Amino acid sequence: MKKVILILFVLIVVLGCILAWMIFGSATTFDTKSKYLYAYDSLPPEPQIQRQLKDSNFIRNIWLFNILAGRMNVWDRVKPGRFEIEKGESLIDIARRLRNNVQAPSRLVINKLRTPNDLARLIDKNFSTDSVKALQFLTSNDSLKALDVDTNTLMTLIIPDTYILNWNTSVKRILQRLAKEKDKFWHEDNRIAKADNMGFTPEQVYTLASIVEEETNKNDEKGDIASVYINRYKKGMPLGADPTIKFALKDFGLKRILYGHLQVASPYNTYRNTGLPPGPICTPSEKTIDAVLDAPTTNYLFFVARSDFSGYHHFSSTYAEHEQYAKQYQQALNARVAAQQKAQ
Repeated sequence: MKKVILILFVLIVVLGCILAWMIFGSATTFDTKSKYLYAYDSLPPEPQIQRQLKDSNFIRNIWLFNILAGRMNVWDRVKPGRFEIEKGESLIDIARRLRNNVQAPSRLVINKLRTPNDLARLIDKNFSTDSVKALQFLTSNDSLKALDVDTNTLMTLIIPDTYILNWNTSVKRILQRLAKEKDKFWHEDNRIAKADNMGFTPEQVYTLASIVEEETNKNDEKGDIASVYINRYKKGMPLGADPTIKFALKDFGLKRILYGHLQVASPYNTYRNTGLPPGPICTPSEKTIDAVLDAPTTNYLFFVARSDFSGYHHFSSTYAEHEQYAKQYQQALNARVAAQQKAQ
């Protein structure tokens, strides 16, 4: 009898150890560093997550996980979102992660964007909202009204940076976060006062900076380029900015702006219209915005690329001087094209 009891005791201990190992030991079956479970707003989380666990071969012993999840009230407490499951996690760890809603944040990395379509695609890539729904919000003045912007000024909310948000954050809340960071940016380093001293609003500075951003990637000459446009603006001259033509045509691959391009009917055509365009043509960097705010006082009204193709520009205060530099550049460009054709 004692032997039977001993055998039963040993079996119970062994089974208990096996059960403990199944619950507290590594339960994942994938080889990558981690995988994600998604719970969408449109459906109850339990069937969604259970289907993913089964179809994607996430874990061993799904039946045991379901028992554990039921005992821990996981399905009553889990909320829609994205959950990162790391390689080697146990069933108890996964259940706790879901029950405690320890969601995996999404990184919204914004560099240069040009259009609402660009922003919609970025939201689709990083959040639960698809690009179609995102674009519907981003192109609706009724939706944007609460954020004090419209479809032209939408991009002024964006200061390029990396933003951490939950995966299921709505488009509206994403924009609210961007607006908060924008306000913080403008209230730092005396930026609002600098804009006011220039006679511009922050949104106008941002729009001007977006043109400068598209003109050059040379940080040390952005201030001079800004001064050209500021001088033209103050004199009531058309800004005559080629990047605005590309934006008006939505053809950002244009290498040369021809006379026919300048005839495009658009408020963003700064050859036909005076003043600033109704909104930015891209999201400028902080350095470019500050270059506009700190632009030097010059007499420059013109600039053209240097003939050495260094990416830098010659600046002029008279059209006659500008023509000389423009001619040098055109001759150098023609020579380069001829050499390339000959090499072919």
